[in-house]
Amino acid sequence: MTIQLITCPHDTGRSRPIDQSQIHRFISAMPKAELHLHIEGTLEPEMMMTLAQRNGVTLPYASAEAIRAAYRFGSLQEFLDLYYTGMSVLRTRSDFFDLAFAYLEKVVTQNVTHVEIFFDPQGHTERGVAFDTVLSGLTDALDKARRDFGITSRLIMCFLRHLPEEQAFDTLHHACRCKEHISAVGLDSAEQGHPPSKFARVYAAARKEGFLPVAHAGEEGPPAYVCEAIDILHVRRIDHGNRALEDPELVARIVRERIPLTVCPLSNRALQTCPDLARHPLKRMLAAGLLVTVNSDGPSYFGGYVNENFAAVQEALSLSVDDIATLGRNSFCASFLSDVDKSAALAGFEAFQAKW
Repeated sequence: MTIQLITCPHDTGRSRPIDQSQIHRFISAMPKAELHLHIEGTLEPEMMMTLAQRNGVTLPYASAEAIRAAYRFGSLQEFLDLYYTGMSVLRTRSDFFDLAFAYLEKVVTQNVTHVEIFFDPQGHTERGVAFDTVLSGLTDALDKARRDFGITSRLIMCFLRHLPEEQAFDTLHHACRCKEHISAVGLDSAEQGHPPSKFARVYAAARKEGFLPVAHAGEEGPPAYVCEAIDILHVRRIDHGNRALEDPELVARIVRERIPLTVCPLSNRALQTCPDLARHPLKRMLAAGLLVTVNSDGPSYFGGYVNENFAAVQEALSLSVDDIATLGRNSFCASFLSDVDKSAALAGFEAFQAKW
């Protein structure tokens, strides 16, 4: 399956002065796509406790409040330690359905109309949970959300980069049986010391099977990791990509080739890659002409879903309503919707903006 990015117009008009309450209403009402969302990262503490009780799992926390109190991360690895602990409560098809549908119920109230969701099968199969159990629960939820809410979706199966590439091949073998449900492959988990080139062979195999390639790069890893993701993995999108800005030639190339970046401000703050949102690179990314989008990453752990990410970074960087509209439009431009569906989504976006 090959999908061409539709070139999206840039708003060249002057930024309109607008009060803060009005721009927050614009953010809330704006149709948008979310392209960087780990479904396991939507596991709210209350659901974690409920599923632990349902499945007889003993957690190192006595209450949802105790779980929330642990959300103080000094690094990506500190977060991942808690993230994998949370995963341990997910055991059955119903668990994965409940997890995904709770997220979809939430974001429909935030006017998200399309989602592209990461899932980490290796984080479950290594615990003895079958690949098909994970996938069937997620697809049940996506199907119901489309029927009930009209939300369209794609699934992106991630390889865990701290595990050997041979294990990624095992996971790819499962995905090849389920191409009708999985659109793309991604690369996540601890970035430092695990360059994209480690997964060159499995990505080549995935591309040959028709999966679209994306990868996390440049979150904690250096700009060279972004270059590897582009040159070796041949990615269609860079997830995060913040540190690409350290290399002006790389930035110029990403702009020239229209490679989207899926940026996650509250995640960057929580994981200390950008502790002060007033210093976040998003505004510089926009000024450079990068096709950048705003997403929530793991909203349960990082303090907000997509609208909260928009609002937080808007306030920190004094983004205008035109900046916000560009980011909303970009979310559809950077999506893996078909050309027909992408054109329809963009037409709907322009109609919304015109009425506003």
